[in-house]
Amino acid sequence: MILKRILFLFTSVTLLTGCSSGRAPEIRAICLRDDIGNYIIKWETDPHTDGMMKLYVSDTPNSFDMSQPCSYADINDGRVTYITNDNITHKYFLLSFNDKYFRTVGARSVQMDSIQNLRDIGGYFSEHGNRMTGWGKIFRSGELKSLSRNDTIRLDNLKIKTVIDLRGEDEVALAPEKYTGANIISIPIPVKGKDQIARRLEEGRIRKGDGLVYMQDTYISYVTDDSEQFGKALKVFLDKDNYPILVNCSMGKDRAGFLTAMLLTALDVPQETIMKDYMASNNHIDLRHLAYMARNLNTDAQETITVLLGANETWLDLAFHKIKKEYGSTDKYLSKGLHLTEKERDTLKDIILN
Repeated sequence: MILKRILFLFTSVTLLTGCSSGRAPEIRAICLRDDIGNYIIKWETDPHTDGMMKLYVSDTPNSFDMSQPCSYADINDGRVTYITNDNITHKYFLLSFNDKYFRTVGARSVQMDSIQNLRDIGGYFSEHGNRMTGWGKIFRSGELKSLSRNDTIRLDNLKIKTVIDLRGEDEVALAPEKYTGANIISIPIPVKGKDQIARRLEEGRIRKGDGLVYMQDTYISYVTDDSEQFGKALKVFLDKDNYPILVNCSMGKDRAGFLTAMLLTALDVPQETIMKDYMASNNHIDLRHLAYMARNLNTDAQETITVLLGANETWLDLAFHKIKKEYGSTDKYLSKGLHLTEKERDTLKDIILN
């Protein structure tokens, strides 16, 4: 039951034809990585489908050598593992069912040494389930202030052409992006009140709940104060020559999270899927390096730091509620707040959706 729900929320559905039962079956598939870096591909068919699944592997999601499957499985097995010791190249997989029906999947998270929360936002289906965001086109992450040699190679392998840096000018000055293999487009969205809350943390004047209120105010300000900048960022996606695109901010969860949510909204991706993508930051941010910094702070301060460094469903919900209150609907916010026309939304769909 849990597997079914994960598969539905994170991959949605592809319709296939020619089923012996007389109706088109649904195929749900997901690709995960285990603790040692192997890829685990799982699938389900509804209704039941018999036959052979052939698995093909590639470094890019748009080109597979169909003469050489890397693995075979009975469709009823529902699972296959691709074993590899390659932690430099991000892999994509093509699943072929009875040589008739095909699905491309990839692991959403990209393993990195020094970049937080790097994820591919491919594989999300639009509201009607007939088109999905293409794999390998759009990524989101934390800042690129320090890169290991392998991280640079990994970004090169992803063929990133454009980085949209949403950090404020002060953040950029303190920690410039180190990646030189892409065009860096800075669209500053400053973190408001961060110096004040940092000072209160250091002085032990923070109170329980202050972090939650601070983050709620932050997400409301995205709608009330920062719509122009987020709208500028969306325009970058209108040029197909900019792809693949990486969106980042400090941790890749708040500003990058809101922009990703607005982009997926423009693509008619269901809000439940958008929320799952947003909340996935909690699984891909490593807080261990921050434990040393917080060791001498009081309990309320440590709790506040934990709140500030996480993603919370209520914050994005609050932003959506503010959008509906101020603009009436998300569609009107896209057009009037972010200045994205209906024609431009169609362009985004043509470029991003497969």
